[in-house]
Amino acid sequence: MDVIFSEPFSYEIIVKLIVAATLSLIIGIERELKKKPVGLKTSLVIATFSCLLTIISIETAYSTPARDDINITMDPLRLAAQIVSGIGFLGAGVILRKGNDSITGLTTAAMIWGAAGIGIAVGAGFYIEAFATVVIVVIGIELIAPFLLKIGPKRIRMKELVLKVRLDEEENIRKLLAFMKENEMHIDNIRIKDIPVSSEQFLYEVDMRLSTLFRTDTLTIYQTLHSLPYVQKIEIENLG
Repeated sequence: MDVIFSEPFSYEIIVKLIVAATLSLIIGIERELKKKPVGLKTSLVIATFSCLLTIISIETAYSTPARDDINITMDPLRLAAQIVSGIGFLGAGVILRKGNDSITGLTTAAMIWGAAGIGIAVGAGFYIEAFATVVIVVIGIELIAPFLLKIGPKRIRMKELVLKVRLDEEENIRKLLAFMKENEMHIDNIRIKDIPVSSEQFLYEVDMRLSTLFRTDTLTIYQTLHSLPYVQKIEIENLG
């Protein structure tokens, strides 16, 4: 049985796949340098396969033979449109990968969606637009955002921390909160839990989410709070 090709092979398809993979490496390297879960390999796979599916979608729409008795109409980018919505489950997995209540990974999830966009753009033949988009995104993340974190409004310059502190007496909770207020540590959310030691004795565990100025080092905060005489145990996490 002979295999019939609708069109002769075009080297432009290979060029498109290579361009999509190359541009995706720029995003992958940026995520890799920041030790994020989506790095070189993931970005490359997403962009390249998105490019391939876009090419298939376009080529199929224009190469489907017409018949006199049936009017066949196909959207050239119908399959590409499904890529954008289908890629969402990867982004959701990145955002929800942590076990605490904090929401992280939004930028990485957006990068996943963007990598798919690069593949679609290159697959449709928009080389310059895809390249310009990658350059703009990288400049925004690597230059503009850090610049605003240094000279921007106070709220932007603040970073978020998750803090868990164990205290021996209830009155020390107010002391801790007063100390944090004096040192410009703004509490966004707080939860207090009793930990029974005996029938008449309790320890108090305070879980909180707070914001502090960007220039404050996480290790310095840990050492400062750990040195307080009424703090028995401390656990701190920097949310970036």
